[in-house]
Amino acid sequence: MGKSLLNLKKLMDCVEQEKKLKFNWQNTEHDPKTLKKFLNGHGISHRMYKIVKTDGQVNVNGQAINDATRLKVGDVVEVVLPDEQPDPGVAVSEQPIKVMYEDDNWLVVDKPAGLTVVPGPANREDTLVNRIKYHLVSEQAANLVPHIITRLDRFTSGIVLVAKHRLANSLANEMLAQKTLHKEYAAVVSGSGLEEHGLIDKPIAKDPDGYGQLISDTGKPSQTEYWVEREFNDRTLVRVVLHTGRTHQIRVHFAAIGHPLLGDELYQGPMNLGIERQALHAASLKFKDPFSKEQLHFKSQLPADILKVID
Repeated sequence: MGKSLLNLKKLMDCVEQEKKLKFNWQNTEHDPKTLKKFLNGHGISHRMYKIVKTDGQVNVNGQAINDATRLKVGDVVEVVLPDEQPDPGVAVSEQPIKVMYEDDNWLVVDKPAGLTVVPGPANREDTLVNRIKYHLVSEQAANLVPHIITRLDRFTSGIVLVAKHRLANSLANEMLAQKTLHKEYAAVVSGSGLEEHGLIDKPIAKDPDGYGQLISDTGKPSQTEYWVEREFNDRTLVRVVLHTGRTHQIRVHFAAIGHPLLGDELYQGPMNLGIERQALHAASLKFKDPFSKEQLHFKSQLPADILKVID
């Protein structure tokens, strides 16, 4: 057994295995719903419901009932989620993470440029997921499977939202589908003369001959909206909002209109203007927490290497 797995085992021995996640909802609608339909409206998918029924618990007013039973006004539904079993093949890394926010459901991290988000063939020992797993073990969390919601490229810095359990993951994916999870990026693109406000609407497809993406009539619809924040002779700082979520979308779109990002070698961005990675930063994240019903808003300051090229 490798050193990382031994360390994980020692740490997991300290975890309180009896912790369980419990959620309660009261039915306030006069239109009676079946238990399964009611739970689906609260993020419990059909697949998750099967998991809960097998390894967790579902009660109505403290009693187990038939799935097809229709709920009455005032009925209280309790769901006990089973703990997710960690993948022993995912190592823990004791390297630090910068936590911006954390509660029982969410973890918001400010990721540095250069850190890969998920383990892969080139790096299985020290990615953001490996570091988060160690963080969760250290705080004796019952669930040790971090669900990455807003994934970033290795050399893109900024805010990453992580769901700490299955239900949070399900609800976050619903927010993404409904476009109620609002993200803003800061990018430094080459050149000047951009319109003060613009929308890049060009379909994107995977490059069949390379690693990246390209503009193609057969690609998926893709829209990137931007606002010019500061303009210089040979570069422009823009604020960006994605209306679709394609791989490398910001990088591909600005390259397609003749303004590739500074430092973006893959998309022919200039490499001699003071930064050697794509000048892209996930700067803002805002959403209504489906658990607390509060508006959450996080902002990440531009890192030093991007500040240097706009100073």
